[in-house]
Amino acid sequence: MKNNPTITKKIIAGKFKGKTLKLPSKETTRSSKAIVLESFFNTLQFDIIDAVLVEVFSGSGSIGLEALSRGAKKIIFMEKDRDAIRTLRENIAQTDPSACEVIEGDSFSNIVHVKKRLAASGESAFIYVDPPFAYREGMEEIYDKTIEMIASLPLEMATLIIIEHMSTLELPESIGHFNRLKSKRFGKTSLTYYA
Repeated sequence: MKNNPTITKKIIAGKFKGKTLKLPSKETTRSSKAIVLESFFNTLQFDIIDAVLVEVFSGSGSIGLEALSRGAKKIIFMEKDRDAIRTLRENIAQTDPSACEVIEGDSFSNIVHVKKRLAASGESAFIYVDPPFAYREGMEEIYDKTIEMIASLPLEMATLIIIEHMSTLELPESIGHFNRLKSKRFGKTSLTYYA
C-alpha cells in the first residue's frame, strides 16, 4: 500500500492568514505557485476588497480562498474533479462558507449559470481561469475551449480576466470583447491579464 502524504499550502495574508489548505492529488490538479499567487494579488491590491471572484478550474480553491481572506465578498468556485471538490469543500469549511459557492461539473457548460447569476445580481467579477496544462492526456483542446469560453463572456460581467497558463502558449491580443493588458512569466507558468 502506497503512503500518500497530504500536500498542503497556507493562506498568505488577510483574515484567514496561516490557515492550512489541503491540495488534491498531483494527478488531477496542479496548484498555483506561491510566486504566481503573490504577483496576482500584488496586481489586484485593494481592488479585491468587496469584489466577486470566479475561480474556473478551481482545484483546491487556493486562489479564491486567498481572495476571500483578503476581503473579497463572494467567491464562485467551478470544478469538475470529484477528489478536488472534496478537498475544496474541506478548505472552504475553514474559512467563510457563506461567502463561497461551488459549482460542480464541466466549467465550459456551467459558465452559463455563472453568467445568469452575475447578470441577475448586476455584479461584475474577477474571472481567474487556470485550465489544466494542455500536455495532460485528453487536455489537448483545453486552451481552445478556454478562449471560446472567455470570448462568450459579456463585457459587463468581467472586471478583469486572468489566465494562468503554460509559458510556451502565446495567447491572442484580444479575446471577444477583452484586450490583453499584460503577461508575466514565472518559469513554466505565466499569468496573462485581459480587460
